[in-house]
Amino acid sequence: MQASKFNLLFRSRQTTLTLLLLCLFPAVLPVMGQEQTKQRPRRVSGSENQSTTPKGSQVPAQEDVDEGDVVRVETQLVSVPAVIKNNSGRPVPGLRRENFLVYEDGQQQSIANFGTTEAPFEIALLLDTSGSTRADVGLIRQAANAFISSLRSGDRVAIVAFNTERKGSTQIATVEVLSELTSNRQSLQKAIEGLGSANGTPFYDALDRVTRQIFREPPREEVRGRRALVALTDGVDSTSDTDFAVARAKLASAGIACYFIQVNTEDFVEDRLLKDCQDDGRLSLSVKQLKRYRAIFVPRASSEDFLDFCQMGLFERMQISRDLYNLARREMNDLAKASGGKNFVAASLQDARAALAQVANEIGTQYSLGYYPTNKARDGKFRAIRIEVRGVPDKTQVRAREGYFAPKG
Repeated sequence: MQASKFNLLFRSRQTTLTLLLLCLFPAVLPVMGQEQTKQRPRRVSGSENQSTTPKGSQVPAQEDVDEGDVVRVETQLVSVPAVIKNNSGRPVPGLRRENFLVYEDGQQQSIANFGTTEAPFEIALLLDTSGSTRADVGLIRQAANAFISSLRSGDRVAIVAFNTERKGSTQIATVEVLSELTSNRQSLQKAIEGLGSANGTPFYDALDRVTRQIFREPPREEVRGRRALVALTDGVDSTSDTDFAVARAKLASAGIACYFIQVNTEDFVEDRLLKDCQDDGRLSLSVKQLKRYRAIFVPRASSEDFLDFCQMGLFERMQISRDLYNLARREMNDLAKASGGKNFVAASLQDARAALAQVANEIGTQYSLGYYPTNKARDGKFRAIRIEVRGVPDKTQVRAREGYFAPKG
């Protein structure tokens, strides 16, 4: 009986204590007799908005992540510039997101970003004022101003060129950014007026500078996949510290479409390479050019054979020059093809103006697509990209970025 009274007294006091605690700390104690509700994990994917996923396309795999976990998005948007033409070679306007299918290594991808031909562009205009072009800076200015005038008002342009800088008793060719990205045409014209000339061609350094400075910030939403490099050059590097493979990888990683107006300066340069070293009108191959030539074309040759240009025979000079020009053409062709850009050949600087007008027209008809790859492996392997167009009456010709190398590590 006493035990029964004790239990009743204990329960009464326990109930009183519980009610008191609930009044004082209502958010602390769970309701007695009920199990706490467990929060449902969030779903994380490469794209936040899946409502725009076209019917029939694959959605990137989702991963359950607890609320307390730190979320890392490992997949970057892959930008794919694309130019669509009909059988007559004319651009096809008015296409929409649903007209496109994107495949990576044969697997369909979900288009996360789409830009029409009307969307603005950001362009780094690289003007080569070295070597044989130094005497024709006026023609380059005219061609550059005409190119800018032919662009749309919303397009932004940066001007990059070469100049000569004196360090002590030595003059070196440098890369100079004359203007950052701007749509102000007067500012761009003023920058072009300040165009100088260089005694060398740091071409690879200029490509690297474009990625590091001009396009250092992530693109705004309206220009995603709509960035381009337009270079007026012969592409024969002579003074760069940057390696071509490094510059190419950076351009590809940034998704920059590369357009080249290849100016033919080979005959001019070759004629002066064959002159005597005491002749004031002669040109010579730089130490960096000779070192690069040996590494690429004759890696087993002695380095001592490529130290003194003036000790080389005329035939040897001519062969090296021709090989370097062919190398430059292959490199520019590779960059243009891989990025979805294009090469235009200008026999002379007089033809450069027309070639730049073609580039402006090409940029104005370009679509841009973007997707987050379903293959998230960081294996450094090449991923092939293929674009298909559907829902149009005529057969189309598609020129787009051919692929990219996945990040490694």
